[in-house]
Amino acid sequence: MRYSRAAMLHLYELEHWSFEGRLALTGQSDSWSANISWEHSPEAEKIKLSGPLGQGAVVMSLIGNVVTIDRGGGDVQSSMQPEEFINQQLGMFVPVRSLRYWVVGLPEPRLSYKETGGGFNQAGWLNEYKQMQSVDDSAMPHKMTVMNNQVKLKLIIDHWVLNNDAKTN
Repeated sequence: MRYSRAAMLHLYELEHWSFEGRLALTGQSDSWSANISWEHSPEAEKIKLSGPLGQGAVVMSLIGNVVTIDRGGGDVQSSMQPEEFINQQLGMFVPVRSLRYWVVGLPEPRLSYKETGGGFNQAGWLNEYKQMQSVDDSAMPHKMTVMNNQVKLKLIIDHWVLNNDAKTN
């Protein structure tokens, strides 16, 4: 299954989705990996990063322009500058607002982009979709890389849930 942005345009309409997978982030002076669980709704992004066996879990929530990072044990911090705050916490810049679109295989709609053979360039970031998977009649990313000249993010998505019904937890 190959990446085809045209076949994915209907995903802009998808209100609720979630995935579980693995993430590797490499910067100029640091790198780390984690398990990732991401829940998207029209109101919020909830991203949980954890090490082996759930150790060192960090939960990031983005609601509007407010990001909250919960490291557990009452260590909760918030900011109204999401990307700058996450950059400070992770030690490298990750474009979380754009990443919300990129993880489903789409360019952020308010920014220009240029298509490439296996993805697209947008806002100085190359998005490459290495392998796709079939989920509910949609082609969704399984293996992808998002990178610029300072940061490389590799994502392997093991399990997608796509629906427009509110998810109950």
